[in-house]
Amino acid sequence: MIESLDIIILTFNEEKNIEACLQSILPLNATIHIVDSGSTDNTLSICHRYTSNINTHPFENYAAQRNWALKNLTLNGNWILNLDADHRVSPELANELNLILAKQTPPDLNGFLISRRTIFMDKWIKYGGHYPTYHANMFRNGFGSCEEKLYDQHFLITGKTQILKSDILDIITDSVNTFVTRHNHWATLEAQYQFEQRDSKNDVQLIKPRFWGNPMQRRRYMKKKYESFPLFIRPIVYFFIRYFIKLGFLDGKTGFVFHFLQGFWFRMMIDIKVYELLKQRGDESR
Repeated sequence: MIESLDIIILTFNEEKNIEACLQSILPLNATIHIVDSGSTDNTLSICHRYTSNINTHPFENYAAQRNWALKNLTLNGNWILNLDADHRVSPELANELNLILAKQTPPDLNGFLISRRTIFMDKWIKYGGHYPTYHANMFRNGFGSCEEKLYDQHFLITGKTQILKSDILDIITDSVNTFVTRHNHWATLEAQYQFEQRDSKNDVQLIKPRFWGNPMQRRRYMKKKYESFPLFIRPIVYFFIRYFIKLGFLDGKTGFVFHFLQGFWFRMMIDIKVYELLKQRGDESR
């Protein structure tokens, strides 16, 4: 029995990325669904070459867009794979998924954890603890959702999951300027979340931090530990561990740019924005 697959791709002005993404999923013989949030470039004309399942929905945030798609699209497949326009399904992953779909999976297996291979300025970032990084991109229809967070959202799967061997390629930027602009925006969202959590007894995150859990739970556990460190000190410590102890320097000059921007600058921006919010409240001593 061959199990069927729906693929959901979010887009907004992605004419530079979307065709390569769509080409990468052709070996999967899946039903492709596009959820666009108002593109004004050639994104939709490119998408029409590959699928007629194109929907437009105003963008509120990533989690809301993902969950809207899961609730409102006509998804008839046994499985759902969630992608962004700057993702590529590697040939190895396509082969692995085809083997999975070619036979009936165990009824208690409801999802797969897939690692992302970060491609920055045309280079695979292998070191610094950045690879492998697992995400629950694929789950059985009706057994997954996106956690309601403004930043660093993960998919939640009800039931048993399995780790796959192959990767999704994540082309994270077309330029340093785009990278900085996006991460400045994400720093604002993460700072607001951390600021609100300082006084809250209820953590809105749904993935439970567990050191001995699956890779996503273990990563969330380490993130919570990081957040317990003092502002401005933690980005310095984190960058030192990532670049020197976890061998980020082996990624070369391009790797230095990535680890500095993503591993130090981005996290320092979060701390500065948290500090700004604390000052506005008259509580910068915390």
